[in-house]
Amino acid sequence: MSHTYTSVGWNRQKRIYDLAMVAGIVAYLALFAGLGAIIHPHATIETLLIRGFGACALLMLHVVLIIGPLCRLSPRFLPLLYNRRHLGVATFLAALAHGVLSIFQFHSLGTLNPLVSVFVGNTRYASLSNFPFQPLGLFALIILFLLAATSHDFWLANLTAPVWKRLHMLVYVAYGLIVAHVLLGVLQSETNPILTALLGIGVANVLGLHLVAGYRERRLDREIEAATTDGYVDVCGVDEIPEKRACIATLSGERVAIFRYDGRISAVSNVCQHQNGPLGEGRIIDGCVTCPWHGYQYLPESGASPPPFTEKVPTFNVRVVNGRVLVDPRPNVAGTRVEPARF
Repeated sequence: MSHTYTSVGWNRQKRIYDLAMVAGIVAYLALFAGLGAIIHPHATIETLLIRGFGACALLMLHVVLIIGPLCRLSPRFLPLLYNRRHLGVATFLAALAHGVLSIFQFHSLGTLNPLVSVFVGNTRYASLSNFPFQPLGLFALIILFLLAATSHDFWLANLTAPVWKRLHMLVYVAYGLIVAHVLLGVLQSETNPILTALLGIGVANVLGLHLVAGYRERRLDREIEAATTDGYVDVCGVDEIPEKRACIATLSGERVAIFRYDGRISAVSNVCQHQNGPLGEGRIIDGCVTCPWHGYQYLPESGASPPPFTEKVPTFNVRVVNGRVLVDPRPNVAGTRVEPARF
């Protein structure tokens, strides 16, 4: 967490993450170019680099997209999520290298502006096998640039988390454009079915993991409707909540995280104000609810971040009756202090 904006604050984990990422990219490009030179001895180094950067960017984008569902299925993948934005920016840079080299090699030697040439070089839009695939890649690159340029927390804070999240969901539009770009490009220039099969496997993995994670999440969205005469809802038993952990329940269409700590029970919104992370999957550290995604913290009784931080989440009134936890499904204003229930 930070209450001021800095370019990048590299800690030990970030350095290890980024060094491993850069080393992986360099190793991949070297291996791709080496094998490509053996398999296609007449290919130029420019062609090998164009293909290498393109394949690397596509592989990295697949990794970016599967990190989320993997973390929903197992917390062991959370370290990958912590710096996923670094991986996203690196994916854009690899895609940018692919795009710049491609435009330079195929569109810079004519009389037209290279960017104009991308759109008018092939106008056979009515043909599937000859469809102009290059504009699709350019549109995807523009989206990836937008996401990379707004990846810093400055934009997240000023756009607000919901708007920022919707903006970054455009990554799925970019993914669809890139898949079409690659698939149409392969159909027009390659006869090896292995490339098409590998792309199909990648798409199947992304879709399959999202569907499995979504199916697993459905149980959390089963709303608890039974309420007492004063509107409180019986959520769970005190013994069902691990110490300094939470039980997550859906009340009035919103996920609520009910934490047990030091003989007390408090309930806050499950949605972190940083990147909508699941607070209920975190734990209480140093007296604060700590988001498992990026470590943002909130006081459990007020939903407010400790000073000097200013993030706030809604709180919920809670009581304990005969060992059962009852929660009022009506949220309080974000940052409202609520006396914890004791047991």
